[in-house]
Amino acid sequence: MADRPLSPHLQIWKWGPHMLVSILHRATGDGMALVGLGILVWWLGALAGGEEGYGDFQALAGSPVGLVVLVGLSWAFFTHLSSGIRHFVLDIGAGYELTVNKTWSILSPLIGLALTVGFWALILTK
Repeated sequence: MADRPLSPHLQIWKWGPHMLVSILHRATGDGMALVGLGILVWWLGALAGGEEGYGDFQALAGSPVGLVVLVGLSWAFFTHLSSGIRHFVLDIGAGYELTVNKTWSILSPLIGLALTVGFWALILTK
């Protein structure tokens, strides 16, 4: 076995908000792809299935469990969006200063949460 240098591993790096936001970005993207795609296919099938099928979809989507899933999907969307904008800014070469990076890493999920609350407040008050 050759004496090659080892890549830094999770035990070496200090955890910070930037690492959490990066992992959260991937998790929300995967969640939207899996759960969101399933709900989209079910919704389209319910539309094609007629009034009874769509009524079943509406009943489950409007139930407490359905609302939790829909709120979770919208949270995943807004969190993924805000961290995606953060990643885009990093990709163009800005925001690498430690304080700026840490600040936007903390604000990114908070912005996603605020947008989710505002979105559902708007939906539920109409």
